[in-house]
Amino acid sequence: MSKIVIIGNSAAAIGCVEGVRSVDKFSEILIISSEKYHTYSRPLISYLLYGKTDEQRMKYRPDSFYADNLVDVMLGKTVTAIDPKKHNVKLESGEVIGYDKLLIATGSSPFVPPMKGLDTVENKFTFMTLDDAHALGEAIKPDSKVLVIGAGLIGLKCVEGIADKVGQITVVDMADRILPSVLDAEGAQIVQESIEKHGVSFYLNDSTDEIFPDKAILKSGAEVEFDILVVAVGVRPNISLLKDVGGECGRAIKTNNKCETSVKDIYAAGDCTESYDITIGAERVLALLPNAYLQGEAAGVNMGGGEKTYDNAIPMNAMGMFGYHMITAGSYDGNVYTEREGENYKKLFYKNNRLMGYIMIGDIKRAGIYTALIKNQTPLDSIDFELIKRKPQLMAFSAEKRYADLAQSH
Repeated sequence: MSKIVIIGNSAAAIGCVEGVRSVDKFSEILIISSEKYHTYSRPLISYLLYGKTDEQRMKYRPDSFYADNLVDVMLGKTVTAIDPKKHNVKLESGEVIGYDKLLIATGSSPFVPPMKGLDTVENKFTFMTLDDAHALGEAIKPDSKVLVIGAGLIGLKCVEGIADKVGQITVVDMADRILPSVLDAEGAQIVQESIEKHGVSFYLNDSTDEIFPDKAILKSGAEVEFDILVVAVGVRPNISLLKDVGGECGRAIKTNNKCETSVKDIYAAGDCTESYDITIGAERVLALLPNAYLQGEAAGVNMGGGEKTYDNAIPMNAMGMFGYHMITAGSYDGNVYTEREGENYKKLFYKNNRLMGYIMIGDIKRAGIYTALIKNQTPLDSIDFELIKRKPQLMAFSAEKRYADLAQSH
């Protein structure tokens, strides 16, 4: 029996536990996490503030998960260093813990760029963890004026969480549109207009020139008053533990398709890693919960002595804003098919006989069929793509295909 140590306690870590236990029922597993909470779903922290969920329902696995899977946990403990030669990790407390196999699932941290005057602001927050949500929830009041810097996924989910609990929200972003890494210009405009109906103001193509304790002066000259500031500019993968011991890293930790790093017996999964994106044929950071879980699961199977590859990752986002839903996947490259009807918007991107990516806003039924086409790299001439463009349905596939993996996406 070996000892498996996992640094982290989110989706990739849970995937690893379940991957290990699928092939190895008895090896020792230890999770070490800086956070003091049972595993929870990070994307739900906005719903906690919004009042749509509570901490019990946010849990990513049942209370009995660790006991059921014979997992020891050390919560509220931080790993500060790895010694690959001695096969051990060192904690902030000075404690040293040995391992046979190690998974780094350290995720990412908020990136706070230098901003003139930022240190003068007392009520400033980031928005990535349960503690962040608690802190922001305690600070806001019904008459609060909130400035959110960043119109990406994290910033806008924060907006959704607090919109009906404060007096005013202003969002500033350097990009020319909201959700710039997720939506095209037309889709972004549709979603922005729906958010503005909830009293949210946007300054796009703009940024802070100087921040004072109660107002921000933007590059455009506009002044925005606030008493609460949320910085949601972006994230940085937490790679230092591996980088410090000479492990190969780019923007994030590099792994092979078995989730092994360049350092023997050390694996990595989740937002701290790069994944091979099959839609562009290159490594990139895909900080997405489903990918983190699948990558962790593959790592776990391999750490437990089985064999599993993680090799068909694609960028994918599914989110709602005030009940208005959107799903995107793949890369936005090639020929374009667009449909727009009222608040429903669909755009498909295809080239070289493959579906490359899609954006669906409003009506997102059967989006899974498009996702399967991208993931399976299905040749478009093997299906009725003209029908699929308009109506994603299984009748567009041959009888054999219908009952294969695409049927599971229906």
